[in-house]
Amino acid sequence: MRRKPGALLPVELAILGAALESGADAEFYGYAIARQMQAGDASRLLTSHGTLYKALDRLVKAGLLTSRWEDAQVAADEERPRRRLYRLTAAGGSALRQAERAAASASAALVEGFQAL
Repeated sequence: MRRKPGALLPVELAILGAALESGADAEFYGYAIARQMQAGDASRLLTSHGTLYKALDRLVKAGLLTSRWEDAQVAADEERPRRRLYRLTAAGGSALRQAERAAASASAALVEGFQAL
């Protein structure tokens, strides 16, 4: 089954939701989002870190997230590798809200269908 153009996968929606929970203007990095997702309901969506980073790349390419490499000196001062930092865009927030509204509408229609029986 192929994905409809513009449709987001559950892991992508979970990433956008976790990004929004981090703060609308907050930057985050992959491992932090993975830990946040694993602590919540989205833990089953992460089969590997490759799944996460491929989804992050798709979201950046779609304009729903922005990314940049952190300053090398910050990483050196903390004696760790550099991180790629991500930030939710306005389009990403809109896409998440639209998906949430669609899910709510589908749930309401399902309930109405059961009540009509």
